Amino acid sequence: MTGFHTAPDRRFFLRSAVAGSALLPALVRDLVGGDRNGGPDASDPLAPKPPHFPAKAKRVIFLFMSGGVSHVDSFDPKPRLTADHGKQVTLDHPETKNRPGYEKLFLKRPQWEFKKRGKSGTEVSELFPHVAAAADDIALIRSMTTGHSNHYNATLGMHTGSFTVARPGLGAWVSYGLGSPNKNLPSFVVIAPFTPYAGGQVWASDFLPGCHQGTPVVPAAEPMANIRPRVPVAVQRMELDALAELNRGHRAARPDPALAARMQSYEVAFGMQTAAPEAFDLSRETDDTLALYGLPRGSTNGFAWQCLVARRLVERGVRFVELIDTGSSNNWDAHGDMTTHAPLAKNVDRPIAGLIADLKRRGLLDDTLVVWTTEFGRTPFNNTADAKGREHHNWAFSSWLAGAGVKPGMVHGATDEYGIRAVEKPVDVHDFHATILHLMGLDHEKLTFRHAGRDYRLTDVKGKVVREILT
Repeated sequence: MTGFHTAPDRRFFLRSAVAGSALLPALVRDLVGGDRNGGPDASDPLAPKPPHFPAKAKRVIFLFMSGGVSHVDSFDPKPRLTADHGKQVTLDHPETKNRPGYEKLFLKRPQWEFKKRGKSGTEVSELFPHVAAAADDIALIRSMTTGHSNHYNATLGMHTGSFTVARPGLGAWVSYGLGSPNKNLPSFVVIAPFTPYAGGQVWASDFLPGCHQGTPVVPAAEPMANIRPRVPVAVQRMELDALAELNRGHRAARPDPALAARMQSYEVAFGMQTAAPEAFDLSRETDDTLALYGLPRGSTNGFAWQCLVARRLVERGVRFVELIDTGSSNNWDAHGDMTTHAPLAKNVDRPIAGLIADLKRRGLLDDTLVVWTTEFGRTPFNNTADAKGREHHNWAFSSWLAGAGVKPGMVHGATDEYGIRAVEKPVDVHDFHATILHLMGLDHEKLTFRHAGRDYRLTDVKGKVVREILT
């Protein structure tokens, strides 16, 4: 797994602006594209846009557990799986078909005990005790399915709706559809210690205007290196004003719709020098708040830091924040031993529950959508009943949502008695995306972009809103 070896610096932002990346609303090669209302907006592609209909959510915090969390060990209780541990099953499963040593498959019991939680009685395992305590705040989907059992493809699909080729990511689509209320911060930020499967494609803008691509941030003492100005602010302001005057004269003589965006990129870079360091500065957070997330004062790493920074970013107008949990150099891919789930869960459990509680007490959960997911589940069986690990499982897994417009304390859908297949109200990735867009006030069938001779959308030609989980 490849890590971010250095944090993105200010020079990288400016270079990216010129080259067509998305870290700033810059003059990218494809910046002047048709917007979702049918017309170009080259002067300010990140200007706030009205939703298609009144939105329940204004912003999204997307929590992605990279590697495949076992649903039958976390959010999908299967007492029959425990009772029939060791029973042989016959399945034409993509991860075991024609695989040497997997000619016979045997059921494997969960390793963590499930209990009913909160007033809702939602059953969650001891793997996530803090999230379990917040069960009354979440809508749990136990009938998720996805189109591929390979990490790369399933991760790409969960983010872009495409399992085979690169397409714009969910965060990029939300940014494109709604713009940003803060001109000094990116509309889409990704916080991850290491890149996930499929790499930067999961937050790329692809054919969308480049300004909608996710801005990667590394949990570190300096999340964006060299973001602070190297000359006095007053001097830099005079330089930018002089440059702007020259650019205005050039634009008057030679109309160029991309030039306005080029000029704006310099202003955003200037604004970020103040806005970004302040957003990442946790020194003024109270001891009570730090304790809520389980973050030691002064710490600048771990998932607790990611969650608290996410709250600060959405407070400041960032439209979409994704937190990717890759552990350290490890992730949730537990082929060899399911006990590796325990430290990974401990790393994220308290911070996630703290994030929900913090948003709730600040009144932000009312219009912030929190999404928790992984790329697929893990097999309720293995080639021996006493195998320590579980394999990839795309037929069924669990995800949940909390916050704006979501019915709290409910369970949607179900898998069979062993957790092998989603059998009641299945929800595929396109349905999941359609529902998230709907909560943001966006019609997934109308949020389109003209590219290569046809209109593209996040949900391709599928997807239906899961209305049962909505208020």
